Amino acid sequence: MIQAAAILTRTGSIQVELPSADVELTDGVRWGAVDAFPTPAYWAYQVVARRLMGKPAGYRLGRTLAEEVAACPLGGYGIPASVGLAAYGRMRERGILSGASVSEREFEALLREPLVVAGRSIRYRFAAQKARYLAAALPLVHAAPKFEAGRQLRDWLLAVPGIGHKTASWIARNWLDADDVAILDVHIMRVGQVIGLFPRNLTVERHYSELEERFLRLSTSLDVRASELDAVIWWEMASSPLTVRHLIEHLRGATEEEVRVRARKPVQTELVFAR
Repeated sequence: MIQAAAILTRTGSIQVELPSADVELTDGVRWGAVDAFPTPAYWAYQVVARRLMGKPAGYRLGRTLAEEVAACPLGGYGIPASVGLAAYGRMRERGILSGASVSEREFEALLREPLVVAGRSIRYRFAAQKARYLAAALPLVHAAPKFEAGRQLRDWLLAVPGIGHKTASWIARNWLDADDVAILDVHIMRVGQVIGLFPRNLTVERHYSELEERFLRLSTSLDVRASELDAVIWWEMASSPLTVRHLIEHLRGATEEEVRVRARKPVQTELVFAR
């Protein structure tokens, strides 16, 4: 038994065939129905559809590793992506990330200058905290060796002040287009818990490596790149507050039928990766 779904393109339709919803995929996780958010089959379809209808995913934000190390945390938790990118863009324009020694005070002064985002004047949050991080981290990164594998770079970054597993994995994925790391943010965790991939007693703070291995096995079983799967899940979750609310309800104990969401919206074709 298989389940099929069509992807409509400008030149016709392409049929995607996946195993039956009841077939086990990995770690006790079943494929689920392809039209039922947020099953593994749903995500497999979304990844393939974006490949066919959209542009190839591009993650890298910086021209150098130092710029990437600056860009990701500037748009991290609690900071809208547009604001983080605006702050990062200003730093690039001023040449403050190029390698010269820059003090914490200089970084903070620059971050405290108002930013223009979508025509509005915006103040950057956490200016002092991010300035302290940048002043400590960038000299180390400018002197870093060359890395070939994402996990090698990620593990090295964990020794840099202010960088944890999620941010280090994000930088490694972006810079090296890596598929041997996973960015386990709140969106990925919620989806993983709902489909039964992540036990709810495991946390990113204490069990990152175990959770990461589970996610990488899922991507392998779906026959999609881990970086693509991560990005597609993040994009849809970040773009839909209703989606997040349904998942939270599920995690709080509502029945699957009460929170099931049928996929009716068009496939997104433009992805911007700042989390």
